[in-house]
Amino acid sequence: MANVKVVTDSTADLPKSLLEDLDITVVPLKVLFGEEETYEDGVDLFASEFYEKLAANDVIPTTSQPAPYQFEQIYNDIAKNEVGAEVISIHISSKLSGTYQSAFIASDMVKDNINVTVVDSKRASYAIGIIVVEIAKLAKSGASKEQCMERLNELLEETTVYFMVDTLEYLQKNGRIGKASAVLGSLLKIKPILSLNSDGEVFPYDKVRGQKKALAKIYSFFENDFGKQPIHVGISHANDRDLAAEIMSQMHNQFTVSSEVITEIGPVIGAHVGPGTIAISVTFAK
Repeated sequence: MANVKVVTDSTADLPKSLLEDLDITVVPLKVLFGEEETYEDGVDLFASEFYEKLAANDVIPTTSQPAPYQFEQIYNDIAKNEVGAEVISIHISSKLSGTYQSAFIASDMVKDNINVTVVDSKRASYAIGIIVVEIAKLAKSGASKEQCMERLNELLEETTVYFMVDTLEYLQKNGRIGKASAVLGSLLKIKPILSLNSDGEVFPYDKVRGQKKALAKIYSFFENDFGKQPIHVGISHANDRDLAAEIMSQMHNQFTVSSEVITEIGPVIGAHVGPGTIAISVTFAK
């Protein structure tokens, strides 16, 4: 039986239960509050603590990718502990972070010890996670690396994500939009709908006034993309689980949902989109 191990990074926003059940290894990114406070995403700073800290802190948090040596250590540990193992390492869009590049450098460093394929998901948050989970399930079932990669390529083509941002403040602070746009958007209660293009870059897909209209738009986008075909749905939220649950209920009402996950947007993604953000990720169920 094949022995394929799946590695990802903390921006995939995967629940701990899935990590344990599917034997997924996570490499953490870092969150920095000024020069004095540095935390590892999901290791010594978790989502709930992060949003409390964000609300109480005037410092704009920044983020940084893992160093190649962190990936090197993990790949070598797998080689040492799992005889004959191969690795598929799936990461946040290379347009948003240097994480993919660090993993790629490390894969070359360990090539004499283990075969590692590094994948740019061209996505963020649970849009990565939904892909990682499907591949980890395949790997756990004994599928070969070739079979896993074939399914992975399908998922990269078929997985869609839309972000509904509650406030434009954090996008403005992180240089994604101008200050004037942020102020005007907040005054008009504009809810930007963001997505990622084929290159993995964030872009404004649409913008509407009010949450209900924004969600109605997103549901219509999914209707066009997926119709009534069976889908996997993941909803990640930045400190608003009640809204995430309401949206999941509506997804069940409108679509053929084969599996669902509700998870939190972790500190790294949260630093860029801010509290109240919702991301809805969907892919075809096979």
